[in-house]
Amino acid sequence: MTQRKRLGFWDIWNMSFGFLGIQFGFALQLGNTSRIFQTLHADVEDLAIFTIAAPVTGLIVQPIIGYLSDRTWHPKWGRRRPYFLIGALLATVSLVLMPNSPSLYIAIGMLWLMDTAFNVSMEPFRAFVGDKLPGDQRTAGYAMQSFFIGTGAVVASALPYLMTNQFGVSNTAPDGIVPDSVKYSFYIGALAFLLAVCWTVFRTKEYPPDDMEAHKAMRKATSGVFNAFKEIINGLGFMPKTMVQLAVVQFFSWFALFAMWIYTTPTVAQNIFLSNEPSSKEFQDGGDWVGLSFAVYNGVAAIVAFALPLLAKWTNRKTTHLICLTLGGIGLISIHYITDKYMLWAAMIGVGFAWASILAMPYAILIGSLPEKKLGFYVGVFNFFIVIPQIVAAGILGILLKSFYNNEASYALLIGGVSFFVAAALCVFIYDRDKYPSDPSIFKSH
Repeated sequence: MTQRKRLGFWDIWNMSFGFLGIQFGFALQLGNTSRIFQTLHADVEDLAIFTIAAPVTGLIVQPIIGYLSDRTWHPKWGRRRPYFLIGALLATVSLVLMPNSPSLYIAIGMLWLMDTAFNVSMEPFRAFVGDKLPGDQRTAGYAMQSFFIGTGAVVASALPYLMTNQFGVSNTAPDGIVPDSVKYSFYIGALAFLLAVCWTVFRTKEYPPDDMEAHKAMRKATSGVFNAFKEIINGLGFMPKTMVQLAVVQFFSWFALFAMWIYTTPTVAQNIFLSNEPSSKEFQDGGDWVGLSFAVYNGVAAIVAFALPLLAKWTNRKTTHLICLTLGGIGLISIHYITDKYMLWAAMIGVGFAWASILAMPYAILIGSLPEKKLGFYVGVFNFFIVIPQIVAAGILGILLKSFYNNEASYALLIGGVSFFVAAALCVFIYDRDKYPSDPSIFKSH
């Protein structure tokens, strides 16, 4: 087994930098998909089901990419980096095309392409930390990823607002047309995605397989998508104990996040900007404000990311996750009651704590319980418990709003907040067997 060297700050920076671009794309999608769909005449009760592309593509793509990347090796491009680059190229194209969709159903199709591309790039980044870093640096590695996710999302989420208020780009357009402020933001996001991922691809190297002949034999014997599906299904029955416990926590965490991403825009437009008409200036102003508010929670996450190793040292990793998810629940529930736009930022502080921890702590706990030769595969399987709750949310939230809450979107956020509380309570049962200390010198090589 290759001995993993402790890496310095800039080494961890370079291997994580691609997440800056990936989150540029995700933040633009999360902050603007509902806005684009409503502009193209989607009804509020249909938003969740129309955005099911994100969880479904994650369910299919990430385990397969994880399986295939475990079996990939190229002397120049390595194991994970080819997938970083392929995903980035596809994402760049889809980000340019998405806001130019001439109809709702074409926009939905572009969302499927976009999410597929995002997942091709993103999944190997999670396994990359396990490949490159020793156990006592993995919390720091995922914290660095959280920092770049937060930083990229801050800028991307704020872009439509900045385009309108700083650069004079119009945020209104004729009925059925996406405003230029959103279009230009997506173009910038496409470029940022490609450049950031290329930075990681060309500035990092990977460890070769310990036994090259054995690796070649495994690849030959188990290559192909059919074998990937077969092993994924079998792998679900043999998940480590810690992975099963984390899966339940992930389910309720991501159910809450999906509710927030889909229903914050109609909630803010209706409750704060007093409009539910997508072609109105007030509705589009509400969309811009949601983007700026999402920038707040991502900014908080970027800052909190570097505090997570210290908090984990004072307590432990599962207690850190419990605290952050509780703060997220408080923040999300409060949005249901807010009628002042600046108070929305206060709510997003709690969400930022939860988001920082969700991006780091489950993976830091998980990697230590997994067999090294199957890191990519199991990280891909673990993604089931990110996407399944989103599929469930997509299937039931719209029905609940229509049946019980008169299509008032803010009730979806109330349900999401309760889901965060459930996730926090379940953290108590996590067994963290890989209890590496959170060393204050965590980014220093020895």
